[in-house]
Amino acid sequence: MNKRRHFMIATASSLLSGVAIAQKPAVNVVQESDPAAVALGYVSNIRNIDTKKYPQFTMGQYCASCTLFQGTPKDATAPCLAFGGSAVSSRGWCSAWVKKA
Repeated sequence: MNKRRHFMIATASSLLSGVAIAQKPAVNVVQESDPAAVALGYVSNIRNIDTKKYPQFTMGQYCASCTLFQGTPKDATAPCLAFGGSAVSSRGWCSAWVKKA
């Protein structure tokens, strides 16, 4: 095999591998209207919590500070175990909130 052909095959292979790596599977983001979200009182922003309906909520409780949140506090969204791994907002809240250890 000549050098040019080998180079072209290696380059094409690298490009295709890069495309495959760059394409991550889409993550389902929980909507406040989803049945599971309604059942748990999920809101995507803690500023929208009805504190009369959810008196157990206190400031400092938000998804990024919950054990069930599978991301870091810097992530805008991340998978949540309460929602079967679907993504929630880091600034959200639901009644399943459990303080991280």
